[in-house]
Amino acid sequence: MNITNNTFLPEPVFQALTKSDYTKGSSNRSVTQLIDSPRVRILRKENDERISEDAADMLWSVLGTAVHKMFEDNEVEGHISEERLYAEVENWVISGAIDVQRDESDGRVAVLDYKCTSAWSVIYGKPEWDKQLNFYAWLVEHCKGISVGKLQIVAVLRDWQRKKAEVDSSYPQAPIVMVDIPLWSFEERDAYVRGRVKIHQDAEFQRLTGGDLPLCSDEEQWKKGDSFAVKKSGNKRALRVFDSMEQAEAYMKDGMEIEVRKGRCVRCEDNYCKVADFCDQYGAGHA
Repeated sequence: MNITNNTFLPEPVFQALTKSDYTKGSSNRSVTQLIDSPRVRILRKENDERISEDAADMLWSVLGTAVHKMFEDNEVEGHISEERLYAEVENWVISGAIDVQRDESDGRVAVLDYKCTSAWSVIYGKPEWDKQLNFYAWLVEHCKGISVGKLQIVAVLRDWQRKKAEVDSSYPQAPIVMVDIPLWSFEERDAYVRGRVKIHQDAEFQRLTGGDLPLCSDEEQWKKGDSFAVKKSGNKRALRVFDSMEQAEAYMKDGMEIEVRKGRCVRCEDNYCKVADFCDQYGAGHA
């Protein structure tokens, strides 16, 4: 990947932002790769030399890494920090680096993961957190024979606002909060892990044999569905925005109108996906 410095950052800042010590160890694929789209992963590998990212855009990722390092440097009894576990699934070696395994009073362990994120991620939740931590739970039980009893995100909120917390009880009440993640049954976790490995293996086979890559799902594209804005006739600002036409029609009264706001693939259209320019699925939707 080509890293640019379009904002003319000083060299020490540029170097700090672009330094990376990440490794997936001696494995074919990591957990974070497996829970994501195989299309995105393959296109990133194929177009690595053509992808550009500006150093300034890497700030939040680097800050997240710094937060991890700060927490990991403190050894506490009953806690295992930053352990990478390996397992063989369908002839692939897969791995995941688990931020914290904490001994619980019932003999089981809790799996914790550090996230430097936004307050809205805590309020609305992120499906990928459920997938990642349940994958880690599978690794712990499969590799170490230890039962997992709890999954939690340690969420460090980079945009937390004290004033909002004071007036809104549903807003996170501190800049660091613990988020409980639902623990799937072992059968569900096992099926998910093996299913993700199979999906990625099938995608690579299709690519090697001239077939089509699997399409990204709506979830993988961060797709927002259509919304329905009820407005006073002639006004631009909505009175209420609903997820369905039925809800909007039930709310509407004389002198009002409904504006249909088309859904968007946020990951693709807002440049969160670095391979959108090389993706025929994205191109077909923007021809």
